[in-house]
Amino acid sequence: MALHVIVGAGPVGTATARLLAERGDRVRVVTRRGTGPEHPAVERIAADAADAARLTALTEGAVALHNCANPAYHRWPVDWPPLAAALLTAAERTGAVLATVGNLYGYGPVDAPMTEATPLAATGAKGRVRNRMWADALAAHRAGRIRMTEVRGSDYVGVGGTSLAMMVLPRVLAGQRVFLPVDWDAPHTWTYIPDVARTLVAAATDERARGRAWHVPSAPAVPMRDLAARAAAVVGAPAPRLSRMPYPVLWLGGLANPMARELRETAHQFHRPFVMDSTAATATLGIEPTPLDQAIKETVAGLRA
Repeated sequence: MALHVIVGAGPVGTATARLLAERGDRVRVVTRRGTGPEHPAVERIAADAADAARLTALTEGAVALHNCANPAYHRWPVDWPPLAAALLTAAERTGAVLATVGNLYGYGPVDAPMTEATPLAATGAKGRVRNRMWADALAAHRAGRIRMTEVRGSDYVGVGGTSLAMMVLPRVLAGQRVFLPVDWDAPHTWTYIPDVARTLVAAATDERARGRAWHVPSAPAVPMRDLAARAAAVVGAPAPRLSRMPYPVLWLGGLANPMARELRETAHQFHRPFVMDSTAATATLGIEPTPLDQAIKETVAGLRA
């Protein structure tokens, strides 16, 4: 019975813990408040994961250290560096594979489908933070100090997610108008949270996955208007009423709202096609994406519950 340590108990950390526990592994979830899913095989620990010595002690004997943490959006430049450093230290001292949940911010604005070989050209603060984390981990791997891998998903759908889609769907299901700074008809890749967990576990336990990033297998891209319409159809809600917010309104909103301010950096993801190619992980790791209609139905059922 292998031991896996998971830092973070958000939607992905929780899904990963449950997946591992249900397949018979031991799981230790580390959060500041000791939160996490309730399961006989899941041990929930209250600790500061940025404390390298404490995290190392908690990771001793583990086959993998899963980085599922997600600091507050506006605090990434402050909170990520010490946490990332502690994760590297713990992985080096214990020999556990460092398996990180990443995202697509590091690529910056793109004009073509993103693959794992797309240049990490982001110039925004959040993209630079993630790229620095990736570069440091990859350098440690190439130096033989750690074993690592990273899985990157697009905007999440699934219960508990905080992506723009998960802000839209509850309002659509309630028949309310949605006013956001997005092109509702631009193709967009949506990544289902349980698929992130499946890919993370596969990458952490497969030697072929070491030393590189993998895109989480995701269904073919569809516009957010299509996503909203499919969700409304599941429950018989009215056709979605979607309006595009002009960018200056978002900019002005950022003067008073930290979340709106942070969305400025990633606004490009919703102003043009934003498509992720995830065929490499399917071919190598054998992970097939959950069909989008199934993901929508399960997400809607969770939201209604």
